[in-house]
Amino acid sequence: MNRRHFTAALLTAITLVSGFALTATGPSPAMAITLPQGSDPANTLVLTLKDGQVLIRLRPDLAPNHVAQIKALVKSGFYDGIVFHRVINGFMAQTGDPTGTGAGGSKLPDLKAEFTNTHFGRGVLGMARTSNPNSANSQFFIMFADAPHLDGQYTVFGEVVSGMEFVDRIKKGDTSDGMVVGPDKIIKLQLASDAK
Repeated sequence: MNRRHFTAALLTAITLVSGFALTATGPSPAMAITLPQGSDPANTLVLTLKDGQVLIRLRPDLAPNHVAQIKALVKSGFYDGIVFHRVINGFMAQTGDPTGTGAGGSKLPDLKAEFTNTHFGRGVLGMARTSNPNSANSQFFIMFADAPHLDGQYTVFGEVVSGMEFVDRIKKGDTSDGMVVGPDKIIKLQLASDAK
């Protein structure tokens, strides 16, 4: 066995024994996704954060057009590496802006609002928008706590079903507007049906 084959075999053995996948930037935990019973992998997002994985149930029954746009962006890898630019302790964590400023979005068109009377409780995901109700594009937020004043004002498209403790650990902003210096980022966002 030559040196190249030996090195490859050794790395494979280390990966299998340790449960870690070796990458160019070092070891990262191997993905092991266990979905709750009855989950639909095609409508479940796997959000990988620095502290762990979060499972999100998408709600096409509430917002079919928003869910379709989020899924298209996820499949393209749009969210991978995007920061949580605005995080307000006890309220919500916002992400989905490739500029990290809160003013950016994707190249896809803005969406017409799909407001419902769904309660904005802890773990609910809503679409961020400007003062124009029909301006949601790629930015979204995850609720840390109940916020009934948002009910019927923003589109609900999903909810965290596990891993909320990892969302709670997202770095918070220091100012009243929640803008974060040195923000945490989405390591990876993918559909459970596509997870490898």
